Amino acid sequence: EIMQAFWHIELVQVKAIQHLTSFVRDKSAFPYLLMVTELIAFAMKTHVDSLKVQVDSCSLLLEILNPALEQDVMMALDENMISSLLATVRKHSESEELLSLVYTLLMMLSASEVVAENLWELGVIPDLLSILRNFIHNENICLPCCGVLWSLAVSETNVDRALLASAVPVVFEVLQEHIQNGAIAESACSALWALSLQGCLTENEYEPTTALLLDALRMNPGRPVLVKNACLALASLLRLSETAALRLTMDSKGSGINLIKDAYCLHFDDPEAVENICILINEMVQYEDVVLDMLSQKMEELLFEIKCRFPSR
Repeated sequence: EIMQAFWHIELVQVKAIQHLTSFVRDKSAFPYLLMVTELIAFAMKTHVDSLKVQVDSCSLLLEILNPALEQDVMMALDENMISSLLATVRKHSESEELLSLVYTLLMMLSASEVVAENLWELGVIPDLLSILRNFIHNENICLPCCGVLWSLAVSETNVDRALLASAVPVVFEVLQEHIQNGAIAESACSALWALSLQGCLTENEYEPTTALLLDALRMNPGRPVLVKNACLALASLLRLSETAALRLTMDSKGSGINLIKDAYCLHFDDPEAVENICILINEMVQYEDVVLDMLSQKMEELLFEIKCRFPSR
């Protein structure tokens, strides 16, 4: 009631949001917090110039959203909420703390097809790519931005492939910059996979992207999600290009075949990881020269072991 009565007074909104934040650890208050998300969005829109209102509001929304997703509870997050978040980005494009909060929110929300469609309609990608270019060093910005890109690329909405294609060199740069950070590398690999599925990579990008994905596997062999994402991205590239397939087998830093065998040895007990490795192998055997390399490195032994371990798959 106070937020509604004094909607135009910034200090009142700040105090009210801080007061609401004090209840986030109280499970009995959670249903009531869900009801105030629209008021928070209105405060953000009304006081868009106030960095304090924006940071505190986004922090509170994250505190509400995390348990909501865990409990599979729907939040009242309509287009007004999304547009408020994008307005915040455009107004405070130099605040790294706020950008990290906003894009983390958007990453979590964009799993919803409705939200992904809203993001497309509201033109989120140019802003997102600009932010990534400006803050390529910031891990807390790069990770959620790649997550949003993945959601948009796999969305059932009629995607703008030309716009998505402009994201490829930016995501490539993110993966190069943060290749030793497993979480960001996972997110960037998933984004590259989705972009390649949409046909967004050019022929000139196939070979360097293949090499970079192999580097990501080398640097982060123990991360199952990265292995799954990288294998799917590589499979997508091999489906498009023999050049990518040859780069995989003749990479200057070592054969990709050995990387695949190592990945299997580390994740043989993860059926999804093994399945994605098999998807990649299936694309490799489409090329005669690659098959010869696979035979020379006894890949048939690996395939036989997989067949015995997973007879029903």
